[in-house]
Amino acid sequence: MKLFLVAALVAAVMVPAAAAVGPTVLNGQDGPGFNITLTKGGKKVTTLTPGTYIFKIADRSNIHNFHLTGPGVDKKTDVSYTGQQSWTVRLRKGTYRYVCDPHKAFMKGSFTVS
Repeated sequence: MKLFLVAALVAAVMVPAAAAVGPTVLNGQDGPGFNITLTKGGKKVTTLTPGTYIFKIADRSNIHNFHLTGPGVDKKTDVSYTGQQSWTVRLRKGTYRYVCDPHKAFMKGSFTVS
């Protein structure tokens, strides 16, 4: 009986606890040059699942900005700002767009949350 209890305790101690998983990080960048990107793990974002995400935005030029819009979201960096910003955003189903406001005709992208 004691052997059985010891084995049960060892097995209970050896089962790892579920690791807490935080929000997924997305990397946005505008500039240098006339480009704007949104990536996850180095790959362009095209679809996501609903949830909370951390957007790490790098403004690399003071003539651009990163402007994210979609269901319940309207976040942007200032055009004259350069540096890093971080936003925690809750995304729900729908289409989201990101643009450089001064150059929205060609510096743009979108993704879908479904």
